[in-house]
Amino acid sequence: MNIGVFIPIGNNGWLLSENAPQYRPTFELNREIVQRAEHYGFDFALSMIKLRGFGGKTEFWDHNLESFTLMAGLAAVTSRIKLFATAATLTLPPAIVARMAATIDCISGGRFGVNLVTGWQKPEYSQMGLWPGDEFFTSRYQYLGEYAQVLRDLWGTGQSDFQGAHFRMEDCQVSPRPQAPMEIVCAGASDAGLAFAAEHADYSFVFGKGVNTPKAFAPAVERLQAATAKTGREVSSIALFMIIAAESDEAARAKWEHYKAGADEEAIAWLGAQAAADTKSGSDTNVRQMADPTSAVNINMGTLVGSFASVARMLDEIAEVPGASGVLLTFDDFVQGVTDFGERIQPLMQSRRHVELLKESA
Repeated sequence: MNIGVFIPIGNNGWLLSENAPQYRPTFELNREIVQRAEHYGFDFALSMIKLRGFGGKTEFWDHNLESFTLMAGLAAVTSRIKLFATAATLTLPPAIVARMAATIDCISGGRFGVNLVTGWQKPEYSQMGLWPGDEFFTSRYQYLGEYAQVLRDLWGTGQSDFQGAHFRMEDCQVSPRPQAPMEIVCAGASDAGLAFAAEHADYSFVFGKGVNTPKAFAPAVERLQAATAKTGREVSSIALFMIIAAESDEAARAKWEHYKAGADEEAIAWLGAQAAADTKSGSDTNVRQMADPTSAVNINMGTLVGSFASVARMLDEIAEVPGASGVLLTFDDFVQGVTDFGERIQPLMQSRRHVELLKESA
């Protein structure tokens, strides 16, 4: 099973809580996290893009780095780990993203890929005059499909004459082209989002569900497999989970309850309001899950809470889900969390035994 880290490009990571670690995103912090992840055998690191935060007492995600420039810097200080940046496709033409990606591919020696997002939080784009109107909610995956096709043309041949409803290329050229196949990931969970993934993506991120229910995301993987059966393409699912680990189950549970007790209700309310703004398509399944008040303190991502041994066991259960090729991990404390994973959790995982054997033979 592949393991990735969803690095904290925004302040406070993924916990909307006054009781969670409070910090601003910096290059130094993310460099330390990714270099540690590389040291412990993580397979990839991914950074999101967020252009406007949720506010509240914690100013949640009000402070963000930019994804492509951050990953270019990280490419220069790593040597093995795969890196994915996120393109906010309403803000960057596909030909520019194609060239940016080819540049980071050059810096990294072929270790780069792109996560494509359509944009679901209207104020991120309306603040810059870039929101195309609420009808975009219904057409965004058609837009993204054309966007991806232009990228594939330019990365594959260096030239595109694509003519579509949203993009019209006229002998558009990009050179140098990437030295390694450029992989595309996405995270749409609506029917339209899954159809896009089945047609254009290499990986699809799905939200884990619940607390200590590692296989609860399996139906989302089955839906993707049904979509890929129609396109004949192979697209792997990668599940998003937060790890809250400690020496004992009780200590880990105490941390989790402490974070929930300090929930930033104002920021959570902003999240809910933005998720409800999509009245055209009913909103994406992932967005609805993020805004569910049940456990919005960590955006309702799947959460593994327990001792190092308990977390290792639950991660191995994730590896048993057919069609799931890996997990994308967040932590309450990223530096300590990556270290604990590498030293205390991974050595106990059967699904990561190949990494431990490599370390033993080194």
